[in-house]
Amino acid sequence: MAWLTATEPQESRLRIRDQKIVILGAGPTGLGAAHRLAELGYSNFLLLEKEKHAGGLASSFTDNKGFTWDIGGHVQFSHYPYFDQLMNSLLAGEWLHHQRESWIWMRERFIPYPFQNNIRYLPKEQMLECLNGLFDVYRNSSGAPANFEQWLVQNFGDGVARHFMFPYNFKVWAYSPAELNYHWIGERVATPDLKRIVNNIINGTDDQIWGPNNSFRFPLCGGTGEIWRRLAATLPKDKLRLGETVRFIDTKRRIVTLEDGSQEDYGVLISTIPLDQLVDQSDLEELKPVARALRHSATNVVGLGLRGSPPPHLRTKCWMYFPELDIPFYRATVFSNYSPRNVPLDSEYWSLMLEVSESSNKPVEATTLLDSAVSGARGAMLIDDISGIVDTWIYRASYGYPTPTLSRDAILRQVLPALEQREVFSRGRFGGWKYEVSNQDHSLMQGVEVVDRLLTGEPERTWPHPALVNAPRA
Repeated sequence: MAWLTATEPQESRLRIRDQKIVILGAGPTGLGAAHRLAELGYSNFLLLEKEKHAGGLASSFTDNKGFTWDIGGHVQFSHYPYFDQLMNSLLAGEWLHHQRESWIWMRERFIPYPFQNNIRYLPKEQMLECLNGLFDVYRNSSGAPANFEQWLVQNFGDGVARHFMFPYNFKVWAYSPAELNYHWIGERVATPDLKRIVNNIINGTDDQIWGPNNSFRFPLCGGTGEIWRRLAATLPKDKLRLGETVRFIDTKRRIVTLEDGSQEDYGVLISTIPLDQLVDQSDLEELKPVARALRHSATNVVGLGLRGSPPPHLRTKCWMYFPELDIPFYRATVFSNYSPRNVPLDSEYWSLMLEVSESSNKPVEATTLLDSAVSGARGAMLIDDISGIVDTWIYRASYGYPTPTLSRDAILRQVLPALEQREVFSRGRFGGWKYEVSNQDHSLMQGVEVVDRLLTGEPERTWPHPALVNAPRA
C-alpha cells in the first residue's frame, strides 16, 4: 500500500466512519493527525502523549532565568500550502522572517556555506587538493556507489570529502558515512557546480545563500514549541491526554495498555513513537529482531545564555557547522538572532545553542559535556570570556536523528506493511524513520495524509515519495 506510486490509488478498505482512532505521540505528526480528524468532523479519536506537554522534538522550554531553548536549531519553512496556511492561522502576525546565513568554522576561520562553493577560503594547498578532486569528478565516470561515503567521493572528489564531508557527516550522524545509504540526500546536500566554484576562486566571490530553507520564519515568542502548543490548544479538550505512557500494544485485540494499567481500545492505531519501541512494546514477536536493527543517534543540546550582545562577526549568522574533531559540537545557532524574545531582555543578553551527536559509535561523557562545549565555543571564536555566561541549559534527546543505514529501507519494507495489516500506521520522524521527510512540515503532513488515506482513500505522498514532495515548488 505505502509502496504504490503517487498516481496509483491506495487501498481504501480502511475508509472508516465509526472506528475509534487512537494516536500515540503529540509531536507534529500526532498533532497533524488529530487536527485533520477534527477538521474533517471525525470525533471518535484520542491522542495520547507521554510528556506533560505537546510538541515532541519540536518542543521549547523557558528556564528559570528567562531564556527560551529549542531541542536543536529548528527553523520554519515548508513544502506544502496546507502547512503554510495552518501556520499562518496559528500565529498570524507573530512570525519573524529571516534570511539564512550559514557558515563553517575550520582551519581557524569562518567559511561561507556551502563549503564546496567557497573553497577559496582554505589554505592554498588544501584548496588545490579540493579543486583537483572536483576536476577528477568531472573527468571520471563511476558506477552506482555502494554507500554514502562512496557517493561523497563520486560527487565531491577526494579533497572535499576528506577535508569536510567525511568528518562533518560523522559528527552529525555519529556513524561513519560508509554505514549510511545515500537515498535520503535529495535537496539536503548541494552538489558542486565546477564553473561556479572556479569563478568564485578567480573573482574572490562568495556563495552564502543556498538550499530549500535559505529563508525561514520563526515565532516571535515561545520558540518553536509555541506553534505546537497553539495547535494542541485547538483540539477538543477531551481528545488530548498528556502524561500517558504506553506500556504494551496488543495488536490482535487492538488494545493499548498504559503505564498505570488502564487500557484504551482502538479500531485503528496511528503511532508516532519510535518504530523500534513500538514493535518492542507490542505482541509482534517476529518483528522485534528486525526492528531492533534500526539505528539512531541521540542529540545533546547545550544552551549558553550570555550577558551583552553577540560579537560583530556573529550578529547576522544563523547556523554554523563544525567539521573538525577538536570541537565537540557539529552545529551552533545564535538563538537570540532568531527572536529577541528568546532571551530575558534583548538589550542585555544573547544566547547560543550547541548540538552534540551521540551513539554507541560516538559516545559522549555527560559529566564533561558542558565544559567541553564551552571550551569548544571559545576555540571557535563564539565566545571570548566565560565570565559572560550567566545561564546554562542541557537537554538530551535520546532519539535525535533516524539513521539511514544501508539496511534501513529493507527493514521498513518488512515492518511497516506488517503493522498496517494489523491496522497500525507508524508515521513521523521516528515512526516512519525517514530523515529525508522528518522536518516539521513533513512530519505534520504525514499525520494529515494518513488520516486522509483512512477516511477518504486519498493516497499518501510524503512518506512513500520523499523526492516528490521535496521537489522545488512551482
